[in-house]
Amino acid sequence: MIKRKLGKLGLEVSALGLGCMGMSMAYGKTDDAESLKTLRHAIDIGVNFLDTSDLYGDGHNERLIAELMHNVKRDQVIIATKCGFVRLGEFKYRIDASAKHIKEACDASLKRLGIDVIDLYYLHRADRTIPIEESVAALADLVRDGKVRHIGLSEVTSGTLRRAAKIHPITALQSEYSLWERKPEKDILATCRELEIGFVPYSPLGRGFLTGKIRDLSTLEKNDFRRIAPKFQGENLQHNLKLADAVIALAKEKKCTPAQLALAWVLAQGENIVPIPGTRSIQRLDENVGALNVELTQQDLDHIKQLIPADMAAGDQYPDDLNFEV
Repeated sequence: MIKRKLGKLGLEVSALGLGCMGMSMAYGKTDDAESLKTLRHAIDIGVNFLDTSDLYGDGHNERLIAELMHNVKRDQVIIATKCGFVRLGEFKYRIDASAKHIKEACDASLKRLGIDVIDLYYLHRADRTIPIEESVAALADLVRDGKVRHIGLSEVTSGTLRRAAKIHPITALQSEYSLWERKPEKDILATCRELEIGFVPYSPLGRGFLTGKIRDLSTLEKNDFRRIAPKFQGENLQHNLKLADAVIALAKEKKCTPAQLALAWVLAQGENIVPIPGTRSIQRLDENVGALNVELTQQDLDHIKQLIPADMAAGDQYPDDLNFEV
């Protein structure tokens, strides 16, 4: 397995991680037995960077990873989890990034995961009512207490990231990034390179859209988040199908699958980038890992840039009431 380093403190992880959210929420029915098989297979093939959160299934996802940990050695797995969201209802949340909440959430995650230390602990979203310096200081306390090895942030602006990095080294920033969500290209990617912060793209397959297999919403279950995601709605979806078709055509040229093409493109954007595509399927996991064998030349990248410009996708990243970026 190819490895990459996140941040200036030397955290080394598999070049492709595994996003675990869909094993517990957001994308329809879940299957713990199948998810555990996929998690174990990930470790067997060298995908050692597992991404979870206390939000996912209200702790279910962390408990699922705890089941995995009964059968693997601790040093085989790099566990990243997160805090900060407080669930109010289905796809309804508020943010609490107070020192009190962060420290209580960390203890709860450690208990659910059944481990002594979290490898990478993210603040899932910054809190508009609390200075980022205060939140990062609380995360730094957890490092000093030996409960956390590295700290990260998710979906913050470049300015917030710079302020945070003055308080404690930030190992990774996690934000959505893919061929159809290009907001990090405005300044976040450059800021991460400048400050030596790893960048961890979630939803690098556009919540499955870039695989080319989602043409309408009829195949999605009623509780699937994509039913309310702006890029999947009405005219936006019809427009975005042109983007998906472009990915399919490019994949045929490179003799790979659309998912592999989309992931290879993300990986090619920088050596400090480690995407975390999510899946509950061993077959899909193996397909995703195959992206590491897809080589995109500069000519390929220029061709992709021409066919899929940064502003091609239609629709916002989130519904207005779920846009928590600070």
